[in-house]
Amino acid sequence: MDVIWSRGLESFTVSEVLAVLEKRRDIAYTTVMTTVARLFDKGLLERERDGKRYRYSPKCTREQFLESTAREVLDGAVGGHQVLAMLAEKVSEASALELDELEALIQKRREELGE
Repeated sequence: MDVIWSRGLESFTVSEVLAVLEKRRDIAYTTVMTTVARLFDKGLLERERDGKRYRYSPKCTREQFLESTAREVLDGAVGGHQVLAMLAEKVSEASALELDELEALIQKRREELGE
């Protein structure tokens, strides 16, 4: 997925990804094909037939994927207190810009709650 996201590929074939990866290391076509097929099976890629091959496209951006993964991790945490403790720890390390963004999110939520 890193190859796809870092190059901004909207659609690609296994051969195109292989060409990029081969510049970095020795890798077999079947390895790339299996990995891309697994990413499709996991719902991260869409595909359509293009002659005898498939063209793939990402279903989400890197940012969307990271946000979704973070939500899954937080939802899977044992208790809400642990999540809040982790958030408090992260806030203590945050920059002024990050704090401004967090403050805006909190304000938006307060408005939704009618406070």
